[in-house]
Amino acid sequence: MSAPFVSVIVPAHKAAHLLPDTLGALMASDLPRDRWELIVIDDCSSDDTALVAAEYADTLVRLSGWPHGPSFARNRGVEVSNGDLLVFVDSDVRIHPTALRGFVELFEAEPDLGAAFGSYDDKPPAPSFVSRYRNLLHHYHHHRNRGEAGTFWAGLGAIRTSVFNEVDKYDEWRYERPQIEDIELGRRIRLAGYRIRLDPTIQGTHLKHWKLGDILKTDLLHRGIPWMRLMLREGGGGDTLNVTIKEKACVALLGFAIIAAFLAAVLTQVALLGVSAALVAAIVLWNTHLYSTMAGIGGWGFGVAVIPLHLTYYLISGLAAVGGHLLHLRGAEPQPSDRTLRLTAEGVVSWPPVPVPPRSSVWDKGAA
Repeated sequence: MSAPFVSVIVPAHKAAHLLPDTLGALMASDLPRDRWELIVIDDCSSDDTALVAAEYADTLVRLSGWPHGPSFARNRGVEVSNGDLLVFVDSDVRIHPTALRGFVELFEAEPDLGAAFGSYDDKPPAPSFVSRYRNLLHHYHHHRNRGEAGTFWAGLGAIRTSVFNEVDKYDEWRYERPQIEDIELGRRIRLAGYRIRLDPTIQGTHLKHWKLGDILKTDLLHRGIPWMRLMLREGGGGDTLNVTIKEKACVALLGFAIIAAFLAAVLTQVALLGVSAALVAAIVLWNTHLYSTMAGIGGWGFGVAVIPLHLTYYLISGLAAVGGHLLHLRGAEPQPSDRTLRLTAEGVVSWPPVPVPPRSSVWDKGAA
């Protein structure tokens, strides 16, 4: 098998402050520069994203109108790509110098591999407690679940171009904002009979600053509920990443603990309060490895302090499961917004996608 030519696809929205760091890291890759191209998609930014990206990109795609979301942006980037292998990198991920070469070597070694993805490293630069916890939790799950995967992650992930086209690209019709578009794509890749591998030695640094409100909105509305609806709609859900049997059991235990605490308050039964405390203690003991890993990175104070935040994470997961089941029982499928219908009617994009447009080094795409 000849060495593949790589197309690196970076969707960006209002990312001018990040791109010198993230695109600069790509330029420091140890994969020879003639082996890969860089395509940046400016998703209707109101800052200098396009100007900054133009200093680094081989091809700059500028979308007009309103922000279309990463699914639409990545698809437009692929349409002007030339590579045999597509590597998707988020605009807030600073890849390690060996990341691109790691993907190339992985796909060269495994000709039957359809897709692969890496991991965040354990050195998130955002100083806040919430940011460190959230980024390290992602790092932890990816390192604990290396190997064959039932899903895909587009923050730092790669797909053979032939496979990407065969499974019909990202679903830009249902996912107009950052949600579970990569997870849904991964399910189609697996259903098409291709393997997906999680290799946490392929790493990048996540530069995102998280706030507690961001976690609540992202994990509940943008990922948790849509993910649950996807699993219910298509069946299964796998035993991978943060949907393992253990994680499901912890969510259930916390639910029982909350019910027991509520009944203890209503019925004034101290014994039920003890049951609630015992269930929470069981969750904490079951996650000792996570907390000790956090402590090894940020000190024991940090490892202990993340426990309440991690219990909140399980609470959000439980609410997402309930919300997803309720919406599934209603039987209503997600519908495109009015602006998506207008966009489709204007012929800019449809589902399935329209024919590939002519290639050019810099071109505008979108609805004014």
